[in-house]
Amino acid sequence: MKTVLSRAKGDRFPSLLAGEGNRGALHSLRSCGLIAALLLAPVGARAEAPPAVKVWRTTVDRKELLTPQPDLAFGAPPLLRPVVHVREGQTFQRMVGFGAAMTDASAQVIAHDLSAPQRSALMDELFGPAGLRLGFLRLPIGASDFSESHYSYDDMPAGLTDPSLARFSIEPARAGQLPLVRWAMRLNPDLKVVASPWSAPGWMKTSDSLIGGRLKPGFYGAYADYLTRYVQALRQENVPVFALTVQNEPGFEPGDYPGMRLDPPARATLIGGFLGPEFRAAGIDTQILDFDHNWDEPASPLAVLADPRAGAYISGVAWHCYKGKVAAQAAVHRAFPDKNAYFTECSGGEWTPEWGAAFDEIVGDLIIGSTRGWARGVLLWNLALDEHHGPHLGGCGDCRGVVTIQSATGEVTRNPEYYALGHASRFVHPGAARIASDARVQDVETVAFRNLDDGTIVLVALNTAKSARTLIVEDGGRAFAQAMPAGAAATFVWTAWTAPARPSD
Repeated sequence: MKTVLSRAKGDRFPSLLAGEGNRGALHSLRSCGLIAALLLAPVGARAEAPPAVKVWRTTVDRKELLTPQPDLAFGAPPLLRPVVHVREGQTFQRMVGFGAAMTDASAQVIAHDLSAPQRSALMDELFGPAGLRLGFLRLPIGASDFSESHYSYDDMPAGLTDPSLARFSIEPARAGQLPLVRWAMRLNPDLKVVASPWSAPGWMKTSDSLIGGRLKPGFYGAYADYLTRYVQALRQENVPVFALTVQNEPGFEPGDYPGMRLDPPARATLIGGFLGPEFRAAGIDTQILDFDHNWDEPASPLAVLADPRAGAYISGVAWHCYKGKVAAQAAVHRAFPDKNAYFTECSGGEWTPEWGAAFDEIVGDLIIGSTRGWARGVLLWNLALDEHHGPHLGGCGDCRGVVTIQSATGEVTRNPEYYALGHASRFVHPGAARIASDARVQDVETVAFRNLDDGTIVLVALNTAKSARTLIVEDGGRAFAQAMPAGAAATFVWTAWTAPARPSD
């Protein structure tokens, strides 16, 4: 989980800001009405393109929360600059989805703190076609700090081992997470699952405990078997595992909840010498991701990817937000452009109590910054927690879920993370391609996607300034404008002008 409760601030896109043209002209604009007057008549020869741009906006005063705005009409590009240019034909990574983790705590509060009607309504809201349409879900393999007890799927009394995994069982997952995961998959058949262990079984480790320690060299094969059996067991439960990391936060040994140090040489040996070959021999197509830790240590995944045996089995790198800057993702991608990126954990919490600051941080760093840094999927931490930031045993005592559920009444509070995810998850479809847009223009940050199933363009924008800005967007010789209050985020959806150039996966 969380190792540091603050993140480095600064430019999310240091390499993308050159050559954006004049910046001062837009400061003189005080309303969207003035911009609209400067846009010329509708674009005539391109009239077959629907003129409407759909808009949803969230403001930091919470007067608007993913609130639909009046449709915008296309016109000719204005003479004034700067303008955010969307380039439909320039495509990057294909998207898997956006979501959060179904921890033991999340499963417990959803399953036990809600009445049956409340539970059904919340699941529909989170995963259903009329809700957030969350399409990416993370599962801890065994206990995390957000569990009421510390356990693995093959625990043994102190001093005893089980190298044949005779006592392996996923019964805790069957009783907790998996019924809700299957429910989510019925609501969203495109949902993908990534799984991460917080620790190998204690008997495999130098500490003989789930807490602390390293994987003993003599048990690399047994740990690979353990992870393989987990993937196979979930398949039998009708929950295919899309991707797996071999260790959550492998550079950190927490003192009061499960964890395990697994440095780059150890991960390379485990993946290249054991897990990768075992997956291949068993015909398992689950992707193996390296790292699953913070932006401040890009040298760690670079070292593992550089190992020729391990690199052959690794499809990508998983990232967390608690230290460093999001630019690390792009740096690793440049070194290994054939490897994917996924963002797998970031938690909101009481260390950022101001609603607007928390919302802007998630939208800016993750929905925009991480996807511009090649992430195919973005995951927050706990999907749901109770009013006491739990239940948990050790670890983070003030983390916030995407939603908070009052244990006595089942009342649901939708937190900043809920609306930040919704600005992407409701509109960016599975398989969408990220397309080119200007990273930042006049304090407004953007990222754009093209849905390949229905030909729509999705632009997510965030005004990072302390005052209002007017956003002008140009796509294929047509343009629209929208007022952006300070700190506001908006999602724009319109029909593409050009035929899609289908990118590779």
